[in-house]
Amino acid sequence: MKRLLSIELQKLWLNRASRVLIISYFGILSLIALIANIEFDILGVHISMADQGIFNFPFIWHFNSYVAVYFKGFLAIIIVSMMANEYSYGTLKQNLIDGLSKKEFIASKVVTIAFFAFASTAFVYIMTLILGLRFSSYTEAAIIFRDQKYIIAYLINLMAFFSFCLFAGILVKRSAFALGFTIVWYLVEGLLYGLMRWKLFNKEIADSIKQFFPLSAISDLLINPSERFKAVRAIQTNIGVTSQVDYSLHWTNIAIVAVWSGLFIYASYFILKKRDL
Repeated sequence: MKRLLSIELQKLWLNRASRVLIISYFGILSLIALIANIEFDILGVHISMADQGIFNFPFIWHFNSYVAVYFKGFLAIIIVSMMANEYSYGTLKQNLIDGLSKKEFIASKVVTIAFFAFASTAFVYIMTLILGLRFSSYTEAAIIFRDQKYIIAYLINLMAFFSFCLFAGILVKRSAFALGFTIVWYLVEGLLYGLMRWKLFNKEIADSIKQFFPLSAISDLLINPSERFKAVRAIQTNIGVTSQVDYSLHWTNIAIVAVWSGLFIYASYFILKKRDL
């Protein structure tokens, strides 16, 4: 596995576009720290993000994981391009001629996406810990290390989404079209959910079905934490509204995502195995 990973990383690093995207991705992730400097006015009320407790433990684990997951598109482009380049440059056929089996080829891609997922998670974890220790009002160990489940959710989110990107890259073979395929899939899931809400007239039933959609299930791993902001809670209290958002990480959701991840990886291998190269 180490040899396969080394080969894949060398391919990516020698590609200028991939190298720039990798550096840009981790550079942009580090800019999360600048959120503390954001200030704005709403309805005459001055709001400072630093005063909302977003860098307080344990909330910071949720906030940083949720924000960081929006930048996974950079790595998604790399993963899709990684497959497209195999076809464009003929390296896939050459690797098979050199003795690499199709199973080993897929394994090398899976190991690579796992490497990026773990590297990104480790980066977010360290950055969150540093920011929390710098800005948090709470420094007790029991509070610092509470709610690290969101970091786990972040890792699972990346692994599952990158597995889907691998599948898209192998299915479509062209990076631009593969990215377009991903966007269309998102839109189709949203359309189906909208049709269910319209036809069934029941949000609960529609939501219970939607949780099995692959990209929706992946997104549900990390729920928008905005209602946990001090300003939002204060507004809800003033108007007599109680938040009904469930921020828990459910094992059923993890199981659904894990099954889809396995299916995407198997489908990638199945397509590659049956396709005439």
